[in-house]
Amino acid sequence: MNQDKPAKKTTIYDLATLAQTSASAVSAVLNGNWKKRRISSALAEKITQIAKEQGYAVNMQASLLRREKSHIVGMIVPKYDNRYFGSIVETFETMARERGLFPIITCTRRDPALEIEAAQTLLSYQVEWLISTGATDPDRISDLCNQAGARSLNLDLPGSKAPSIISDNFGGAYELTRRILANSKRKLGSAQPLLFVGGRGSDHNTAERIRGFRAAHHDIGIPVNDAHILASGYAPEKAEKSLQALAASGDPLPVGMFVNSTISLEGVMRWIKRSGYYEDRTPVIGCFDWDPFAALLGDEIEMVRQDVQGMLDAVFNIIDEGAATGSLVEIPPIFMGAEISASPVVKSI
Repeated sequence: MNQDKPAKKTTIYDLATLAQTSASAVSAVLNGNWKKRRISSALAEKITQIAKEQGYAVNMQASLLRREKSHIVGMIVPKYDNRYFGSIVETFETMARERGLFPIITCTRRDPALEIEAAQTLLSYQVEWLISTGATDPDRISDLCNQAGARSLNLDLPGSKAPSIISDNFGGAYELTRRILANSKRKLGSAQPLLFVGGRGSDHNTAERIRGFRAAHHDIGIPVNDAHILASGYAPEKAEKSLQALAASGDPLPVGMFVNSTISLEGVMRWIKRSGYYEDRTPVIGCFDWDPFAALLGDEIEMVRQDVQGMLDAVFNIIDEGAATGSLVEIPPIFMGAEISASPVVKSI
């Protein structure tokens, strides 16, 4: 009786023959080390394509046991649902691959339990670096990394046990508030106090933005009503509900608003449309976030863009060269036509 023999498993030597190159070159390409070996991108692409056609897959766990470094970098992000975090992910992937590193990225939905689960899973793959983006408890993740012998970085929200790269939230909020107040003055004839909507008052970024918001009011002699600080969360529904509750209280709402993210802005615009509160006037809005589609809402919205490229330049500068534990790098955000600062600010925390 004839029996089909199992197909012979493709080896790197088979791939080398098909690609007309050496087995060591194939190994370097499959392990992501081809740039260090000065292998051309054309040959790397050829080997990769042949490996796919032959159904060859690198056994990462076995490969990790055979080499001192994994060349894997991990990142956790809280959300994919706005341009800011999406841009961070895309830029991070590009910059990692340019260095011969393999990026693994996962979304944790601002859930502390998912953050820890994701960190533990990434560490099981022996990531060399783990970047915690907007993590609720970055120090706990740094502790896990230290125990596993991996390096950690904090992005967007700071921690005290690893280098942190964030936006200059105070400076950006101060300048954004100043611009909204100026727009309000042009529209109404005088600067009037603003409403602050979105974010969590317990996190560093929102607290710093509220501090900048208050400082800009103080410097022109305008008091801030504490009831007009609506830091009830980032979700659109929370922004909408907080505005609805404030309007129902009978307290007149300011015509000007500082909105803490484009996620919160979605809820603000939904409430404005549904409530009809501003039927006789258009509110003056500023948003600590950026999306080109917001331009379709009219000329009344002032936006600040967080400098994702500058932040990730700082991240990879630390990965490439190292940095003292606990250093804090603040990257100035970008406004149309000008930046509020010439260079990043590095602090110790």
